[in-house]
Parts: sequence; structure tokens; C-alpha cells
Amino acid sequence: MACIPILILLSLSSFCKSDDQLTYAKPLASGETLVSKGGDFALGFFSPTNSNSSLYLGIWYHSIPNHTVVWIANRNKPITSSVSPKLAITNTSGLILSDSQGQTVWATNNKITAGVTGVAAVILDTGNLVLRSSNGTVIWQSFDHPTDTLLPGMRFVLSYKNRVVGRLVAWKGPDDPSNGDFSFGLDPSSNLQLVIWHGTKLYYRTMVRNSITVGGGTYRSNTTSIFYQTAADVGDEYCYVYTVSDGSPYVRAMLDYTGKMKTLSWSNSLSSWTVIGEVPTACDFYSSCGSFSYCDFTATVHTCQCLDGYEIDGLDFSRGCQRMEPLKCGKPNHFVALPVMKVPANFLHIKNRSFDQCTAECSSNCSCTAYAYANLSSDGTFEDPSRCLVWTGELVDTWKFSNNGENLYLRLADSPDQKNNLVKVVPPIIASLAILTCTAFVTVCIYRGKWRNKEIEQRQMLRYVSSSNEIGGEYVGFPFVSFQDIATATDNFSDSNQIGRGGFGKVYKGLLEGGKEVAVKRLSEGSRQGIAEFKNEIVLFAKLQHKNLVRLLGCSIHGDERLLIYEYLPNKSLDVFLFGAARQSVLDWPTRFKIIKGVARGLLYLHQDSRLTIIHRDLKASNVLLDTKMNAKISDFGMARIFGENQQHAKTTRVVGTYFGVLLLEIVSGYIGVEFMSTVVTCHQNM
Repeated sequence: MACIPILILLSLSSFCKSDDQLTYAKPLASGETLVSKGGDFALGFFSPTNSNSSLYLGIWYHSIPNHTVVWIANRNKPITSSVSPKLAITNTSGLILSDSQGQTVWATNNKITAGVTGVAAVILDTGNLVLRSSNGTVIWQSFDHPTDTLLPGMRFVLSYKNRVVGRLVAWKGPDDPSNGDFSFGLDPSSNLQLVIWHGTKLYYRTMVRNSITVGGGTYRSNTTSIFYQTAADVGDEYCYVYTVSDGSPYVRAMLDYTGKMKTLSWSNSLSSWTVIGEVPTACDFYSSCGSFSYCDFTATVHTCQCLDGYEIDGLDFSRGCQRMEPLKCGKPNHFVALPVMKVPANFLHIKNRSFDQCTAECSSNCSCTAYAYANLSSDGTFEDPSRCLVWTGELVDTWKFSNNGENLYLRLADSPDQKNNLVKVVPPIIASLAILTCTAFVTVCIYRGKWRNKEIEQRQMLRYVSSSNEIGGEYVGFPFVSFQDIATATDNFSDSNQIGRGGFGKVYKGLLEGGKEVAVKRLSEGSRQGIAEFKNEIVLFAKLQHKNLVRLLGCSIHGDERLLIYEYLPNKSLDVFLFGAARQSVLDWPTRFKIIKGVARGLLYLHQDSRLTIIHRDLKASNVLLDTKMNAKISDFGMARIFGENQQHAKTTRVVGTYFGVLLLEIVSGYIGVEFMSTVVTCHQNM
């Protein structure tokens, strides 16, 4: 709200004041500023970006690039820029802000005693504007009149002699510093809790004062700052103060125009304000959970829950909760203690009571639904240190914490006799057991069916690939994946998951359980490749392991379905880069040379270094896949042939294959093999 990259600050002229004091002889005019000795804060005139004609007198951080206003004198009476403003010291009213026509816009209304000399207004490094005499007596200070922001060291007086005096009022909008709809201060109805109002309605409510005269907390930001906050009773005053550790970055607390009370710390690395804490959040808005329910802060996700002895009234908590057993006046009842709670709103504070007297106060009243008790002082500061709170009617705006709460004693109806309890309890237990038994039976049947399906698929796989004449009949180990798992991984082979198509069939992208990405080849009906090629690829991949060969992760047979599961390579195949006009520019010469070397290493492994001598017979750009680093991996071994140990020739029933040399020319030239030969012939004829 008060972060002011949105403000045009009128202090940038080369002739502006740079000292920290304002005297009788030196008033402050538009375009001039007072800067604290350490350079932390400045006092001057600014204009919001949405209203360049309106001027405000304010204090802002001087030494950070994000200009942030922390105090404004005339927030509801801006001065038109056409009438030059001036801040001066007078004997009649102390500090006076006026325009060139002599109209007083704002004044401190402090009459300076005759004969007092050396009066000056000084902007301090704390952000406090102080009007003081030469002997150091403070006549007036801005810290006593905060607008929307609290700074370290500021004593924010909430009440004086049990009368509410201090209040923060938010800006009306991000560019409008006038009084907004939200305000923050002490609840005047009890003086026991701090609240945020939205207009005249409660918007947020803190915990009720419940223990000692001085209380507070320590908070550490994600930087090096440590933030201490304290609420204290000092004499007739109840005030709030916070401080920060030495050497910490700037920290401020402010009421945002959206209604959030925020504590922020300046981050030099981010050059912005970061939020240390803010309220309200989640379900801690006033009465957000409805009556007789509470916001559970002990859970990871803050949710609404019913109080003990209550159940939800409807489908959600908008209608709150209702009693399971209604209270009846004159009938037995009891109290249950709910620990670490923020007590509800709308309580009656009964003074001069002990704990037993507070309990009796609620027990004797048929309308009393709950009570809470605490000692406000242990050192005799208060005339009445007791704090007995009782509630009649509904309970709203209650929270549960893991710590830092108090006991709320909730009134419940005594249970009926044992017989009635058994009648109510036993049938639901029997019904629950029956449901659990049925659920367990169905679950076992489902998993048994899935297990049998997997066993059938595995047996079918073994019939195809457990032996092979080409490798001497030895057992081939292979990873098996069930058809159902593959269907789930590919969203039932949806078109949106299809990433390619070849002679074998379609290729799908899938996501196996555990988050592993895979590519799934699915043998299509009428495919030019069949069971022999499917079996051939499994047998070969089970025996081949090389960084320039695509890894087979699994396979599956289910009825007529034949599937192979490979590692997923996001850059797809080489032909996409070579023959796609939009992609050729990606392949510079070092990348092409890297791909050539990768394919060559893979072929050398197949021809010489593997246990088996393998001839691929279908080496082409579409069968060379590329990983994220453009490393080449040879795929598709359906056409490959296995040679014996001393075998150098073999017969085949069909002519297939692509020479490595042709692929090499395609990689170098970017032309398909046939196109390249045609280009060569044409060039030869033209010579």
C-alpha cells in the first residue's frame, strides 16, 4: 500500500534542502526535503501518480530505491499543486502546513510557551518527526499520531485510562492515501482484544488478553533480522511496541488497503519488501467458520471443524454446526475443557471472580454455553486481576492452536442412560463392520483378478521369447509390464499422447507410476512388421547395452496386443531435424559431427564389441533418436540379423536396409538420400 514506486516525489531538484531540521527561519517548501542524519528517512511533499495535482506532506524511506511512505500529515486534505505549500513553525500552533493563499491545511495545535527559544522540527533516523525545544523537551512527535504504519521503537498507545486512543487507518487504495475502509486498534467494548474493522463491521480479531501485563513474541525473517513485539500495560496506558535486532534490514508493520495487517522486511538482494507475517489468512477471517465451529490451525491445511458435541449443519460450514444433544434447563449437564483455543467473540466480562466463582457463574445460568478464566496480572498492577468471560447463545470466531492458547470450557448435555447409548451406538458399529467386510472382499477380488491377468500375460510372453534358435536356446531375461499399466500410462492410448508412427505401428508418450516418462511402441494390425520382428527386438535388446543404443525398459503381450516400452527421448528422431525446414538451423556442424560419431560408436559396438555380431539392416534418420543433449541413439532392431561367431555372410528372404554412408551424406547435406543423389547427378550433367 505504502510502497511508492507509484509516487512522484517532489524532492529531486538540485537545490533542495539536505539538512534534518526545520526552524522559525527555515520553513519547508514544495521541492525541498529534510533528511535524517543517517540518511534513513526524509520529510517532504509527494504526489500520487493518479493525481499529479494533489500534494501531501509525508515521511518516507530515503535510502532505498522503492520509495515507501510511512506517515502523512494531510492525508484527507491534499493541497493543489498550483498553490505552493509550506511547512513552518509558529508560536500559536506549533507546526503549520499552509498554502500560498494563507489557508491552514494541517497543524499540530501546540502553543509554544513565550520565551521558549531554539524550537526546531527534526526528522530522526527512526522515522519520527519531533518538534522540540533547545533543552530537548518534546513538544510534539509524529510517532504519537501514526497513520497506517508502525515503525521500530514507536510506542503505539492503544488505550489510556481504559479509553481507546490509538488506531491505524489504511489507505483507500494503492494510489490514494486518504482514509480507507479498514482500521486497526483496541476493541472499545472490552479493551481485551485487538481488532480490524471493515467500516463498522468486525473483519479480524486477535486473541483475548489472557495472562500477564507484558506479553509478546519473537519472529525471524528470511533475512538476518529478528523482530520483537511486545504488548504492555504501563501505568494507565496499554501500548504496543516492537523492536529489531542491531544490523537488521528495515522492518515495518502496516495495515494494507486490502485489510491485511502485514509485517514486512526490506530485502536488498530482491530490492523489494518481503512479508514476514500477515493476518488474516485462510479461515481466520471473523466468523468465517460459522457458529459453534473453529478454525483448526494444528492441521497442515487450515480448515473449519465443529466444536466437541456438535455436528455440521448442512453440507458446509456456512451454516456452522449444531448440537448433537440439545441443552435442557434443569437437566444434568457437564463442561468439557477445550485446550489451546482462541476464545470466541461476543463475551461478557465479569469482574472480581475466582476460577470457581466463574465456573459457578456459568453453571447456574441455563443460557450460558461456555466460559473461560485467566489472571491478567501476577504482580498486583491491576485493581482487578481476574478475567472471567462467559458466553450466552452462539459461539463464533474460535480457533485451535498447537500452542499459545487457553482453555475454553464448553457446556454439553449429559449423555442419556447406558441402554439408550447402546441402542444408538451398536447398530452403526455393526453397519460399519459390514461395510468394511464387503469393501475388503471386493478389493481382494479386484487385485486377484489383476494378478491373474498379469500372470497370463507373462506366460504368453515366455512362449514367445524365452528361447531363440538364433542365440542357442539360452534363456532371455526381459522386463515385463502389464497391459493395464501401459494403458493407464498413455491415457488409454489417446491421440493427444501419440508422438510418432512407423512401420511397426504408433508410438505413444506415457508416464509410468513413479513419474518415469517412456515411449510405447504399439504393434498395429496389418503392420509390415510382425511377431518375428517383435521377438527379434526383445531378444536383441535383452543382450545389448550401450550408450548409443536406445534402452528397452519393458515389453507386453495382451491378446493380440504387442507393445515395447523404451526410454523417452524428448528431441525425437534425427529426420525431424534434418528434413524439417524449421529445425535445420538447430544442427550446426559440431552438432552434426557429434551425431555422426554417436551413430558410428553404436555400429562399432554392434559389429565388433557386443557378444553377438549384429547387422541393423534398417539404419536411417528416423531410427536415430536424440536425447536432450543431442546424443544419438540407434533404435528399431526389428530387421536386425544375428551372425554366428565366425559367420561373415548370410542369406535373406527380402531386401531391406540403408547404408551408413547414405545416412552420413544425409546428416552432412541435410537432403534425403534420393534427393542427394539426384542433386549430384544434376550437378554432374551441368558441368
